Amino acid sequence: MDPMYTGSIISSLCTMLGAVPAMFLKNVSHRGRDILLAYTAGIMVAASTYGLIPSAIKLSNIYVLTIGILLGAVALTFLDSCLPHIELERSASGIFQEGTPLLLIAMAFHNIPEGLSVGVSYGSHFEDLGPLVSFAIGLQNIPEGFLVALFLVSHGIKPLKALFYTSLTGLLELASGMLGLSFAGQFAGVVPYGLAFAAGAMLFVVYKELIPESHGDGNERSATFSFIIGLLTMIALTHWVR
Repeated sequence: MDPMYTGSIISSLCTMLGAVPAMFLKNVSHRGRDILLAYTAGIMVAASTYGLIPSAIKLSNIYVLTIGILLGAVALTFLDSCLPHIELERSASGIFQEGTPLLLIAMAFHNIPEGLSVGVSYGSHFEDLGPLVSFAIGLQNIPEGFLVALFLVSHGIKPLKALFYTSLTGLLELASGMLGLSFAGQFAGVVPYGLAFAAGAMLFVVYKELIPESHGDGNERSATFSFIIGLLTMIALTHWVR
């Protein structure tokens, strides 16, 4: 199979890969969840600042980067104001009907520019850009998939259904990746915006949700070290890919 298609497929399937362990973790302790959230935050920050942002700068300039990041943050702010904020500890009663479809819509919305960025990056004239972008986005898709699946399982959704719903968001990213790859020439000017948008969306989620959630219940030190380990993990893996 062409490496360009392989990269897009693997990046998208990482969402499903991340969801698999959540099938066996129905009762995660609060401390364990805080550590996982902080580790995810570290990976997402490194994916943004060490992978997506440098790639966007390489393809454009600081003005495009600024616009893209702000668009990502504003889009997530709009979604955050529209979607109900649901804590993992809340009762499962009514959660699936009220919150789950909106949560999945938010994830799908977030994955579209990521998929386009991966596809167009492979179609660009920068040979090393495609693998770097697909790796950065794919790696952060793993904890994203895990947390979405864990949320669903924690609220009474059967494990296989949780895996299915989570995987749908990854398939949408795959479809947008194939679209970006097929029309790389037409979408070439959109790539840096898409990369910056994904970075802005990630940074918003990290600062608005993951860090506060992981530091609000007396687990600040362990969460902080988990964040740093996640950050170093992503930097090391990205450096290895390069």
